[in-house]
Amino acid sequence: MNGLKTTLLLVGLCLLFVWIGYALGGQRGMMMAFVFAMLLNFISYWFSDKIVLKMYRATEVDEGTAPELVGVVRTVSTAAGIPMPRVYIIPRETPNAFATGRNPSHAAVAATEGLVRLLDRDELEGVMAHEIAHVKHRDTLISTLAATLASAIAMLAYMARWGAIFGGYGGRSDRGGGGIIGLLVMTIVAPLAATLIQFAISRSREYAADAAGARFSHKPWALASALGKLHNLNQQHPMHAQPSTAHMFIVNPLSGRGLVSLFSTHPPVEERIARLNAMRIG
Repeated sequence: MNGLKTTLLLVGLCLLFVWIGYALGGQRGMMMAFVFAMLLNFISYWFSDKIVLKMYRATEVDEGTAPELVGVVRTVSTAAGIPMPRVYIIPRETPNAFATGRNPSHAAVAATEGLVRLLDRDELEGVMAHEIAHVKHRDTLISTLAATLASAIAMLAYMARWGAIFGGYGGRSDRGGGGIIGLLVMTIVAPLAATLIQFAISRSREYAADAAGARFSHKPWALASALGKLHNLNQQHPMHAQPSTAHMFIVNPLSGRGLVSLFSTHPPVEERIARLNAMRIG
């Protein structure tokens, strides 16, 4: 079900991109914006692991420096049937974790110092199983594709705004622009919709990683317990994280309630915990 939802959301992004390109009418500008967005995200896809690990000053560890964490990652990697990823520690007290890398053969998992100290072994295994699930599902590729399309839509909207300022857009009703209403939709509503779809894809992948992680560890209750602890502490003491990387973490490192939750890259923790507690694994 999550796979179907992700596919439909990606199709929605594609259709939105085609519509805004048609409304602009300039195929050359549309292709230039799309190629530029593809280039940015291609670089991000190939080098994102190095960039984000350096951003958080993560240090690679092994059995000698972090025996429990590395042992847990090895156990769940074997259960998932993927190569052992590199393991990193992030010098942060707020407990959290993420996975990165372009595919299972070039992957890394990272946990904060606070997470390793806070969780017992079963909970740690649940969290690492969740991250290994992201690696196995190639969620980095899915997120990159969604980001590519959302970025391209934002660029087209930016071009449309400047075109309107310099008189390059007005009066293009013959191209499907819809006059001033079409311009407003293109420059405001379309980028907002693209962002919401991108975040919805991210939330869908979190549910899938929870379910797969629970199967790899055979301890859904342990992951549920860990999520509750991590969520509470991240709400009380938000992690100093970049908004552009917030979707990577197992729980949202940035605090936010009410309307802000619409723009959250993570589904409600209460719903995630309820789903995990309802799982029956033999």
